[in-house]
Amino acid sequence: MTDARPLPLESLGRRWLTEAQAWADRRPWRAAAFEFLWFGLKQGWACLFGGLLLALILATHLLWPADAAIARYDFLVLGALTIQAAMLAFRLETWAEARVIFLFHLAGTVMELFKTAQGSWIYPEPSLLRIGDVPLFSGFMYAAVGSYIARVQRIFHIRVRRFPPLWSLWLLAAAIYVNFFAHHWLPDVRLALFAASAVMFAPGSFSFVADRMRRRLPLLLGWLLVALFIWFAENLGTFARAWTYPDQDGVWRMVSLQKLGSWYLLMLVSVALVAFVRPPEREA
Repeated sequence: MTDARPLPLESLGRRWLTEAQAWADRRPWRAAAFEFLWFGLKQGWACLFGGLLLALILATHLLWPADAAIARYDFLVLGALTIQAAMLAFRLETWAEARVIFLFHLAGTVMELFKTAQGSWIYPEPSLLRIGDVPLFSGFMYAAVGSYIARVQRIFHIRVRRFPPLWSLWLLAAAIYVNFFAHHWLPDVRLALFAASAVMFAPGSFSFVADRMRRRLPLLLGWLLVALFIWFAENLGTFARAWTYPDQDGVWRMVSLQKLGSWYLLMLVSVALVAFVRPPEREA
């Protein structure tokens, strides 16, 4: 007969959580503060891959020795592989999710090859593990976005209401991806893509559970908040010279807010890819 009792550490965690919830329930402000704290902790847990990778980028920028045996960018490749392997080994991601995240990794790498050839941004440091001008760790930055989209749905028990048909989401994602390339020769249609996403998602909303109560937000607001968070992370990444834009060549400056729109669109591509293996759970 299998022993279904929880492990001691799990039992201790459950007891602490129950005691903390009882403490929070004694005052309304405590309940609000506890729920906000729990929301932040869960968000941090959802973006574990991206958070660890960004921490590694910042740490190596500040501490990497000039006479190191391997290039900093190559070390980042090895570090990203280790993080991904650990995520799978500890079942923090499923293999099905990892396969789709890998597709986003490949799609991101292809776009990196094109964009660096066009001079949109550069990777200023030398390395061996690279394709052309693109070090291999760059694809993991796209994988981090996909990992977050996949994990946040499970961790917050997200359910959607009035979500558009999946075929329309995939069609929009394909148009977004093509436009990232085509706008170098053809008219940039991102304004039309923004409008299409607004028409598709404005009627919808999603609900989530941070502590015990289910909360609700408009879909568009949720997408914009995720894009804003990625934009902040991008500023840290460019500060650490993981890559640089042309106007950051001489001195670092904040990334243009125009990139916020790019990340919003790219995040929708990630949502569409993750939907292949984990379609959004719809409310009855």
